Amino acid sequence: MLRVKSTYLQDLAFSLGAIGGSVKDAEREGLLRSSADDLAAAGFDRHHRCPPDETAYDLARAAVTGLDVADGVDAIIYSTCLPGNGSVGDPAAFAADRDVKHLMEFPASRLQADFGLGSAVVFGLSQQGCTGMLGALRLADALLARESGWSRVLCVAADRFPADAVYEQSYNLISDGAAACVVSAAPPGLRLVAAHQITNGGLHAATDDESVGTFFSYVPRLVRDCLSRAGLTIGDIDWVVPQNTNHNAWQILARLLGVDPSKVWQKSLPETAHAISADNIINLKSLRNAGRIRPGERILLVMAGHGLNWQAVVLEATEGLA
Repeated sequence: MLRVKSTYLQDLAFSLGAIGGSVKDAEREGLLRSSADDLAAAGFDRHHRCPPDETAYDLARAAVTGLDVADGVDAIIYSTCLPGNGSVGDPAAFAADRDVKHLMEFPASRLQADFGLGSAVVFGLSQQGCTGMLGALRLADALLARESGWSRVLCVAADRFPADAVYEQSYNLISDGAAACVVSAAPPGLRLVAAHQITNGGLHAATDDESVGTFFSYVPRLVRDCLSRAGLTIGDIDWVVPQNTNHNAWQILARLLGVDPSKVWQKSLPETAHAISADNIINLKSLRNAGRIRPGERILLVMAGHGLNWQAVVLEATEGLA
């Protein structure tokens, strides 16, 4: 992949819904399709939901509060998986006067205003499913390569399930959550080496069983193609940081990829569950905080999502990584 200049992933933050509960609690409250025992066997212990007055935007704002954006950013890329989270407008106000402006109050613009990022332009991603954060990283990388005067892009992904939703998708326990990070044109940080995406629109309405079935065929293809873009092989990868999906599935997939399962970092899975598009950032922050990343090591981020979409990003740790 031809690169004009390098970009670096810096600052990692996330937030989760304020209501925490066990998988047994979720079963008792009728929030699951599978049994609590089956989800526990897949590695899930707890998840997080928003109370009625906590919005997806509240989650995004809390995540960005954990970053240092005081010096400003040139752009904000804001990703949502669920279309309803792409607006902070009031549906009741729309119902009252039928003016669609109430449905066009965009969260990225509010974020820009709330954090005083007046010089930043905004972009919205809403059709990449759970892969949206990796899509945001790829877009940030491309923007910084093209825009010679730009130096920092804020990437945000935030979603919460609507009231009365089932908190399970494709046999995975779900959490409401958000993640945020900064992609910079200057080190230190995790250098973005390559990114790749596969979309199969013919599977846009895939069932849970069909989604699981595609996982074991598309993810190896995704990884091979992404590594080929980077001029690497799986032996060059030191860590795999995936989404928080069934732990047993990733044990199988590790063997298919030729990766030592101990190098697959899903440490947040029991406590945070699958926080939609935030998992890669949550697990990457966990890996960094554990002091396990060494300069020169390469990290593979992998995510599958509805649409159906699959995305991967290769990062390389640099000197001075905090």
